[in-house]
Amino acid sequence: MNEIGTFAEMILVVAAGFSLALFGRSAIERIAIPSAALFLVAAAVASDLSPRLGSAISFVTVERLAVVALIVILFDGGMHIGWRRFRGSLVPILSLGVLGTFATAALIAVAAHYLLDFSWITSGLLGAALAPTDPAVTFSVLSGREIRGRTGTILQGESGANDPAGIALMIGMIELATSADGSFWTVVEEFAIEMVGGAAVGIAGAAVLLPLMRRVSLPEPALYPLRVLAAAGVIYGVATTIHGSGFLAVFIAGILIGDAAAPRKGEIEGFLGSLSSLAEIVVLAALGLTIELDELVENEIWLDGLVLAVLLGFVIRPLVVGALLAPVRLNWGERLFVMWSGLKGAVPILLAALALIGGVEDGRTIYGIVFVVVLFSVVVQGTFVPTAAARLRVPMRRIEHDSTRLRPFRVGAGAFANGKAVRELPLAERAWVSAIVREGKPHPVDGGTVLAEDDEVHVLCREADAPALQRIFSGP
Repeated sequence: MNEIGTFAEMILVVAAGFSLALFGRSAIERIAIPSAALFLVAAAVASDLSPRLGSAISFVTVERLAVVALIVILFDGGMHIGWRRFRGSLVPILSLGVLGTFATAALIAVAAHYLLDFSWITSGLLGAALAPTDPAVTFSVLSGREIRGRTGTILQGESGANDPAGIALMIGMIELATSADGSFWTVVEEFAIEMVGGAAVGIAGAAVLLPLMRRVSLPEPALYPLRVLAAAGVIYGVATTIHGSGFLAVFIAGILIGDAAAPRKGEIEGFLGSLSSLAEIVVLAALGLTIELDELVENEIWLDGLVLAVLLGFVIRPLVVGALLAPVRLNWGERLFVMWSGLKGAVPILLAALALIGGVEDGRTIYGIVFVVVLFSVVVQGTFVPTAAARLRVPMRRIEHDSTRLRPFRVGAGAFANGKAVRELPLAERAWVSAIVREGKPHPVDGGTVLAEDDEVHVLCREADAPALQRIFSGP
């Protein structure tokens, strides 16, 4: 009964976190401070007021919650970007995501060593933990708005790319810290293996998943998002099993299927988007529950964290991002916005938990500093992201929750679709030809099916795409 009771407490904490995230989002939408920060602080205060609540969740549980959350967040982020947008901003995304991660980690390590007197190993671990940014936090603070143009793609692409890079870097640093014969080349070797393995599995996973999404029907509409979510978990598991980066694998797979049309694509994206924002809040709440505020104050960990947070937000990131974006065609407002919007979230929490579980020296201190930096990032930087976008004139738009459903169209005599194969139709990203009725009878559908006048074509699409589809099938 003891084990059952302990596990029940853990379920209670996780389920309560999800429930609070669901019921609390609508209640705090009008508050300027991001909801993620409120859950982080509330959990930390609650764990101090009730030590039993804090002991109900372990660092291992936090690490596992962060892994699951990141699978959803990165897969959803990759689908949101899509291959066409990613390819258009490939150079800045890779430079910020890979080179920027290493440069940021190195500068944080130098600051931690010389200003805070940490050892080089501890400083390197802090640099690896704090270098990655977080896509879910960045876009959740925009309160239903989305950054338009290359700026949004660069920010979200950078977050998706630097998460796997930071995780691979941290794993290498932990091996260096805990191995007697470890060296800098241990970090380089681990990073190379993680990146190559993750990329290969991500590409292969997308190649397998996309035909399944298109050709294998499911008995219930609600199962389509669950199938994709399960597939993301399989991709992560396969990549990690062969010592590749599972996070890079799910991010690449999401990118490669992001632009592709498939049945129930709108429902899938809506489900993953909602789940990723809730998962972020649960991870931050879990971090808060495992933090002892008294320890942060007594050991002056809060001060070390605040020093690194200020340096990271106002000195290190602007220097790194400014240098790497110098050859990219962006106006000054967009450059400054990217410099400001490197918010921290679930990834630093996961990395700090990995360091603590790995038994590295100063693990508790690293974990506490990450708490302070994440809190500073979401409260100070996150609060002013919408304001910065408005002042710097970065284009944004409201995200419209458009319903996706099956709509019928009749092929007209002079329409573009008359005499064209299905694969030749310029359909929207989320449009999918589901059925064709010809002369009152169902007609088989595949990419090579040629449409004829008076065919009744049933298309799964969004309301916003319906007028354009009407012109394609019925004519002007």
